[in-house]
Amino acid sequence: MTQRGMILRWIPQKIFNDFTRSLSFRLWLVSILVLSVSLIAVTIIVVYVFNQSPLELWQKDDNQRTAERVVSGLQFDDRGQLVEIKLDRRNEWLFHAAPTEIIYRVLDGQGNILLTSNGDYDVPWGNRLLDESVGLHQQIMLHHELYDLFSLKLNRKNHVFYVQTATSNAFGEVAVELKLKPIPKIVGVTILIAVIGFGLTFPFIIRWILRPLKNTSQAAILITPTNLRSRLNGEHIPNEIKPLIAAFNDVLERLEKGFIAQQEFLGIAAHELKTPLTLLRAQIELHPDISDKTLLLRDIDFMARQVRQLLQLAELSEAQNYHFIKTDRIAVVHEVINYLYLKAECRRVEIIMHASKSLSWIDADKSALFILLKNIIDNAINVSSANNAVTITATESTFRIQDRGPGIDPDHLPFLFDRFWRGPNASPDGSGLGLAICKEIANAHHWKITVQNLVKGVEVMIRLPPRTKQDPT
Repeated sequence: MTQRGMILRWIPQKIFNDFTRSLSFRLWLVSILVLSVSLIAVTIIVVYVFNQSPLELWQKDDNQRTAERVVSGLQFDDRGQLVEIKLDRRNEWLFHAAPTEIIYRVLDGQGNILLTSNGDYDVPWGNRLLDESVGLHQQIMLHHELYDLFSLKLNRKNHVFYVQTATSNAFGEVAVELKLKPIPKIVGVTILIAVIGFGLTFPFIIRWILRPLKNTSQAAILITPTNLRSRLNGEHIPNEIKPLIAAFNDVLERLEKGFIAQQEFLGIAAHELKTPLTLLRAQIELHPDISDKTLLLRDIDFMARQVRQLLQLAELSEAQNYHFIKTDRIAVVHEVINYLYLKAECRRVEIIMHASKSLSWIDADKSALFILLKNIIDNAINVSSANNAVTITATESTFRIQDRGPGIDPDHLPFLFDRFWRGPNASPDGSGLGLAICKEIANAHHWKITVQNLVKGVEVMIRLPPRTKQDPT
């Protein structure tokens, strides 16, 4: 398999692994499983109840509710006499559609029939007295058919009435079976819809719930050595996450103190070493008996340069040391070229500048920009062989510095901006701090600095923010 094929295969696998390990996916999966198990348990219970409960119980319940509806439809006059019955459309239709299967009748206290849905059933129903049958279910025989009989009693102004409803067992069983048969299917479809609906909507709910945590993560990403004073906001964060936020802020507090102590040490050490090195150099130059003065002076100059760069690094690592003003970038580039002109001429390296005269000014610390460009162009001159050129190209959004040197080992590219890192073929005069200083300056300006190999040589690119808006003067 080719390298490209392996990469294309690796990317989906990585996306899948990242997705399955995410908190959102785990919450979604657990919730789906819990919901599915709960609904399946409910289904099992419902099916068990249906299978264990005789159809007669459902039939009796229907017959009892029919009697209650008949009672609610009875109309009486002011003296408590029965006038008529008004049933809802469903029950009225039911009594007319199945007059021999479901019947009602209303009797007075003496057992006389006052109202009935079917006059063919005016024979006595059952062998119990009316008062004895109130609230009870009885199996009676009417026209050679078994019926479930249920009776209710009511009083209206000293008048007693009895309401009886009878439902044939055959009709009741068919009606109940028609009601119960689709229930398992309905429950199954309901479970399926609930799981699908929940599965589709729950990711949005998780996203809403975890939004404060995501915002906090984004805020944590923005915390860099240049703004260690920032702290994460614990408001609107779930209580379970607040201890983590507090612990992270405590770590930032300790890290800030350590960083400040380190910067103070660098600054103090550089200041304390600067003056003794200057005095030592003067004594060596003036002392007539010292041999190999050139070698000693070169070592002192190297140490002085390191001290000077340490001091620069300590100062440029603190945001408050920058003074941002409208800066003519072209003028700064020309200052750098003039500063390095003699060195380039001695090494027979030409410095070529490409830039439009109408480039807008930028918000920058002029001194820091000078140091940034000087360090990069100086490195480009050092690696360029005689009779070659260093090209500087300035556009609205970038600075590009290209040399014609031997290039950089790709394995070394990630370490170029590390402090004190020097390549195996680096000049002995280098301290390993020049590009680290450039990185600090770029970060302070919110610029991005990158290095890439060309067909011949190296290009260092400084990318400015895309929406930086400056005045021309």
